[in-house]
Amino acid sequence: MADYHLEASWSPVEAGPGRLTLTLFNLSSEPLSGFSLTYRSATRIADTHVCDGASLTRQVADFHEFLPPEGLSIPPGGRWRFTVEGLADEPKHRTDGIKSACLTLGDGRRVAVGFGDLLLEGGDGGLTPPLLPPGRVEEPFALLPWPLSVGLRAGDLPSVLYPAERTRPEAIKALSLLLALYQRLYPAEAAPFSLAAVKGGRAIRFVTESSIAAFAYELRFSAREIVLSSADAAGRHYGLISLAQLLHGARTDRDVFKFPNFGTIADQPRHGWRGCHLDVAGQFYPVADVMRLIDILAWNKFNIFHWHLTDDEAWRLEIKAYPELTEISAGGGTDERPMSDFNDGAQARISHYRQEDVRRIVAHAASLHVEVVPEIDIPGHSTAALSALADLVDRQEPADSYRSPQGYANNALNPAVEFTYEFLGKVFDEMAALFPGEYVHVGGDEVAEEAWLSSPLCRTLMKRERLAGTAELQSYFLRRIKAMLSERGKKLAGWNEAAHGGGVDRDGTLLMAWEKPETGPELAEDGYDVVMTPGKAYYLDMAQAEAWAEPGASWAGFTPPERTYAYEAELPEALREKMRGVQACIWSGNIASRAHFNRLVFPRLPAIAEAAWTPLTRKDWDRFAAIVRMWPVL
Repeated sequence: MADYHLEASWSPVEAGPGRLTLTLFNLSSEPLSGFSLTYRSATRIADTHVCDGASLTRQVADFHEFLPPEGLSIPPGGRWRFTVEGLADEPKHRTDGIKSACLTLGDGRRVAVGFGDLLLEGGDGGLTPPLLPPGRVEEPFALLPWPLSVGLRAGDLPSVLYPAERTRPEAIKALSLLLALYQRLYPAEAAPFSLAAVKGGRAIRFVTESSIAAFAYELRFSAREIVLSSADAAGRHYGLISLAQLLHGARTDRDVFKFPNFGTIADQPRHGWRGCHLDVAGQFYPVADVMRLIDILAWNKFNIFHWHLTDDEAWRLEIKAYPELTEISAGGGTDERPMSDFNDGAQARISHYRQEDVRRIVAHAASLHVEVVPEIDIPGHSTAALSALADLVDRQEPADSYRSPQGYANNALNPAVEFTYEFLGKVFDEMAALFPGEYVHVGGDEVAEEAWLSSPLCRTLMKRERLAGTAELQSYFLRRIKAMLSERGKKLAGWNEAAHGGGVDRDGTLLMAWEKPETGPELAEDGYDVVMTPGKAYYLDMAQAEAWAEPGASWAGFTPPERTYAYEAELPEALREKMRGVQACIWSGNIASRAHFNRLVFPRLPAIAEAAWTPLTRKDWDRFAAIVRMWPVL
C-alpha cells in the first residue's frame, strides 16, 4: 500500500464546468512537508481558474503540479485539501479523474501516490448497465465471427480432433499452433486438438483446393471425419479456428451449443483489412499483454495489429541510433508526466519495447496470420521526441506559439528543420528491419491550425515552396516522408488529416477515416484507399453508457455494444473498391486498469470482428450475445 493517497471529487457549479476537490492523505508514520504534488488527469485545469488551498505551478496538457501553502505540514494520519474552479471541460465519467500521481519530496525523491476514481459529489453515479442481453440462438453452433454460409446438423460431441493419417507436416504444424493458441486463451480447459489419433475423437482431413478463394475455407462434417479445404495457409488457419470455437462452445454450454456431425461451412472474410489499434504511448502494456491481445485478435479472425508506438506522452520503440528517445521519453520524463504502466498501480516507471521484444511480438503475430503495422505519430503528437532531441527544434520559434487539442505546446516536428528528415530516416531504417509488413503508419493527425507559423525557418520554407499555411506545410512534410518510406520498400498509412493541404500521392497510400461518417467517402472520392474506423462507433475508449459510474471517455458520446455491433461502415457503391476494411481503436489515456480495459474493449472488439468478417445479412445481435460471453478477455 502507498504511504500517500489522493482522492478527487467533482461537483457542479452554476455557469461553469464545476469544482474539483482534491484531498491528499498522509498514511505514513512521518509528517509530510516541503513537497510538490503532480498528477495526470483527463479533467484539465483551465488557464483562467481559482485555486483555494494550493497553487498550480505547472501544467502540460493533462499533467498538473501543485504546491501546498508555505509552511504546510501534514501529520501522520492527516490530510491536505484544496479546490479548483475553472476547468477546461466538465467531467462525465468516474475515469475522468486521476490517472497517475506522485509526490516530489524536499530531497528530490519521487514517491508514488495511490488514487481512486473521480467521485461525484451529491450523487451515487448511477448504475453501469449490463452490456449484453441473455442472447438467443437458432442454430446451436458457437462461431464468431459468423461464417458466410452454414448448413449443419448437430451430433455427438467428439473428445478431441486430430489429423487424419498421412497428413502433411505443414498441416500438423498449423494444428499445433492452433492448439497452443487455445491453451494460452483457455489454460484451464481441455485441449480441442491432439496431434495423434485418439479413440472417441474425430479426424481432420486437410485438402488443398485451388478453386477456393484466398483466405477462405470450407468444412465438411460427417460422423467419421471432418474435411478442411483451403487454397492457402491463411484459409486453413481460419478453418481450424472455427473448429476450435465449435468444440469450445459445445463443451462450455452443452445445453445450448452442439458440435456438428453432418453438413458444411463455406466461409471467407468480408473485408481484407480487419484491424485493431492499440495505443501504448498513453499507457504502457507489457510484452505479455501485447501478445495476449494478438492471441485474442487471432481468435476473432482479425488480421491487422496497428501498434501506436509514439505520441506526446512517450516514445516506446527502441531506436538504437537515438537511445535518448527511450531513455528520456519512454516514461514521459521524470519531471513532467508521471506515468504508470499497465499494472493496476500508481508506481511510476520508464517503459519501452526493446528491439528484441518487437521481433518476438512480430514473429508471434505472423505465426497467427496477423500483420503488425507500426505507427510513429508525426509530425504532430511529437512532444516526447522533441523533449529528447533538442536539435529537432527551431530555436528561434517562440516556445509557446501554438497548442495541440490536448494542450501540448509546440508539439509538432518542424518540416523546415533539416535534421527532422535525418532523424526520421534513421528511425525508418530501423523500423524497416523490424517490421516486414508493407505499411508504416505515420499519423498525420491533429496538428494545430497555427502550427509552425511563428517559425522563421518555416516562413522561409513557405516562401520558397509557395506554401500557404499549416496544412500545406504538413502536406510538404508528408510528401517527403512518403518518398523516404518508398526508398525503404514501405507504403504510407495515416489518419484522415494526412489528406489536408493537398495530401500525398494517392498511389500506395492508405488513410484511416475516424472523425465523422462522411470522412471515408470524401477520402475515397479524392482517390485514397480507406480503412473505416469511426470514433463514434469503433473507438473502444468511449464509454458504453451515459452513467457517471461507467468508465471511459466521452468526446464522441457513448457507444453501447449493440450500437457498435449494428454500425455499418460502408462506402457508396461507386467508391466501394476504395474501402480496404474496418478497424477498432483502443486509445489508452483513460484506461487505468485491466478491469477498465476489459469493460471497455469487450464485447465491442468481437462485435467489430463480426462487422469485418460477416456479411450484413448474416449478422444477428441475439446470437452474438449468446456466443461472445464465452470469448476470452485480456
